[in-house]
Amino acid sequence: MAESKKEDKPKGIIGKIKEAAEDKEEQLAILSTFVRLGILIWSGGILTLAYVDLPPALKIPKQDMDPTFIASVFTGVVATFGVSAGGKKKNGADGSANISKKDMEFLIAKASETAPAQTIRIEQGPVKIVPDTK
Repeated sequence: MAESKKEDKPKGIIGKIKEAAEDKEEQLAILSTFVRLGILIWSGGILTLAYVDLPPALKIPKQDMDPTFIASVFTGVVATFGVSAGGKKKNGADGSANISKKDMEFLIAKASETAPAQTIRIEQGPVKIVPDTK
């Protein structure tokens, strides 16, 4: 009789998850997915509040904040699900310019004419730089 009472008891979400995934690694994978979804919903909500004016009836003032941190959290969590925010260029270029050696030398020569500078390469150290006090 005790066994029939256990079987008749309705199971909650946690009980169903335990029954479906007896392996501890699978349970941790499910838990990590729920945590990531929670962070995704939270950061998406904060980003939405940063850009949307809510109706005055809700009595929630618009937040003046810099959403870059929340956007980076959102992008990071979305990336864990395999979604990338950046797309590839249509013409196949990956964003880097194809400059020949001759063009690069020309650009360096022009830059040195407009803003003269000297580059010093030191191959051993330590070096102490002391200002001239004359």
